Amino acid sequence: MANVSVYNIEGKEVGTIDLSDAVFGVEVNEHLVHMAVVSQLANKRQGTQKAKTRSEVSGGGRKPWRQKGTGHTRSPQWTGGGVVFAPTPRDYSMKLNKKEKRAALKSALSSRVAENKFIVIDEMNFGEIKTKNFQNMLNSLNVNKALVVLEDGNVNAELSARNIADVKTARTNTINVFDILKYNTVIATKAAVANIEEVYA
Repeated sequence: MANVSVYNIEGKEVGTIDLSDAVFGVEVNEHLVHMAVVSQLANKRQGTQKAKTRSEVSGGGRKPWRQKGTGHTRSPQWTGGGVVFAPTPRDYSMKLNKKEKRAALKSALSSRVAENKFIVIDEMNFGEIKTKNFQNMLNSLNVNKALVVLEDGNVNAELSARNIADVKTARTNTINVFDILKYNTVIATKAAVANIEEVYA
């Protein structure tokens, strides 16, 4: 069971916390993590690009050449001709089953804990919505590019972070493998950690 330090928003250590091995101490499955990232990026693609093939472009109105054998008007090498191997709308989406998604998420979280890039904050209570307060917390933790996982209802922290470049906030039910790996550090409140363990253990 991994034991990590707990900090307050001033960056001072105020205790420790034991992280569940069922979520934060699993063996990292790189193949599943890769599949999860590829799937997530593929599912973002619209797949709406379209160009006309030679069978779809319009031919001339009057008859410009003899009936057969010229291959004129609609061939790709001609102005106004179709496109060779033209892109057509398609669905890029990939599907991972629930067990694979959970295992990939646990692997990503475990890798961050193993690399000492997982920081637990006692609580993130900001009395007002102010970007400066959130930035001061990041500075005191020596963190710049971070994914901040918050418990539900922590609106002040969410809104205080939204104007900071390279910082993204997420609730425990919206975290994903791509974001966990994209950001250098994962910061989570104790309440968020408890929620993650409850859902994914």
